[in-house]
This record gives sequence, C-alpha cells and structure tokens, in this order.
Amino acid sequence: MVNTAEFTGLPGAVAVSHLSVYDWPAADGACGGTPHMHLTCSEAYVVTGGRGAVQTLTTSGYEVTPLEPGTVAWFTPGTVHRLVNEDDLRITVLMQNNGLPEAGDAVLTLPPQYLTDPETYAAATAIPGDAPEEEQERIARARRDLALQGYRALRDADGPEPLAAFHRAAAALVRPRLAEWRERWERGARAAAAATGDQLDRLERGDASHLADAVVRSEQPSAYGKFGMCGRLNVYKGTV
Repeated sequence: MVNTAEFTGLPGAVAVSHLSVYDWPAADGACGGTPHMHLTCSEAYVVTGGRGAVQTLTTSGYEVTPLEPGTVAWFTPGTVHRLVNEDDLRITVLMQNNGLPEAGDAVLTLPPQYLTDPETYAAATAIPGDAPEEEQERIARARRDLALQGYRALRDADGPEPLAAFHRAAAALVRPRLAEWRERWERGARAAAAATGDQLDRLERGDASHLADAVVRSEQPSAYGKFGMCGRLNVYKGTV
C-alpha cells in the first residue's frame, strides 16, 4: 500500500516553469523558439503576458494557435511545436511527469543527419552550463536555426513519411534513457496517482488518518533566465 505521505510534489506530479519566449528573428521573419517534440509528456501553456502563437505539426496537419493573456493551450506527445513571439510573449509552462521533459523527453527537429545517434544529436544541441552567457546564447540560437531547417522540411513535405521518419528517429534516440525515465515516472506521476487511490481506499473504510500527514511547501525558482528550447526559463528544483 502506498504511504500517502511519500508524495508531496506538485499536484499530479507536474513540473512548472516561467518562460519568456525568445525574440530572436528567424530566416522566415518570425521570432521565437526551437521547434521540438515530446515523446511521453503532454505540455500546457498558461499565457501570462504579451502575444504570439504556437505552430503545431501532427499527422493531422499543420495548425497555428494564437496565444494571448488568459489563453490555456495544451498538446499531447507527438506534437511538433514552435513558439512564435509577436510581442513580449510570457508563459507559465506545465509539463507532465515531474520534469521528465527536462530529463530528455524532447527531440529537436534537426535535419535527419543529426538524428542518427545520441552522440551526434548531443553535439548539435548541448549547451554547456559553465560556458559564458554570450556563448550559451550563441549555441541556443544556432541550434534553434538548425532545428528550423528540419522543421520547415517536415512542414512542407509531400506526404506523411518524413514526419513518420522523424518519429522513428526520435524514438531511437531516446531508447537508451527509457529506464531512467521509467524510474522518474514511478516516483512521480505513478506515485501521485497511487496515493490518490490509497486515499480513496482509506476513506471508503472510514479511515481519515492520512489527513494528519498534511504538509505545506513553497519555493522560489532555483535558476533564473536559463536558456531553454523556446526561451529564457525560470525553473523550480522541487518540481523536476
């Protein structure tokens, strides 16, 4: 039986971060972030300021969803997405599986030659945390532009095979990390769901003892202005 006191993370084991979307112009004239896809995690945007859009690509086709303060938009794994910043777009991001996306559950839409193996992919995408900020920005911008090349090829493709090939390549890239991901899921989202089931079982028996284990937590961001895929991030250590 799950000890309900064991799970004290954010509701549902989500992760939260605050995002200021990049205002860097791209080759197509739009400003914004790096197109990418998650393999096991749904993502939600709660727009808190500014204006923009999220471009999405799935097997159902290409769509553009406008974003403005008050908008809540979300999408499921397999959705290629690109944030576009039209006017100081700021978002609170909610991610499934307590930070699994920050542990690698995202693959950028790089051209196929960069998706052949984990080492090649990492060389094209990694941002050294100990590099000067100017160098981190240069790398983040370069990988954004490289991912846009692959993204445009997927969006303009004639037929479904290029997107399907990207799906296969992405799945192969992350396979070596699946055991690590499963462990994170088990101590996070799975534990949160099991704790709720345990609480329901207790209440059905007339047992309210778990209510005595209540806790209150709060924290400030553990990092400010981190270079993320879509923009500068304020992140919380306790949610990942």
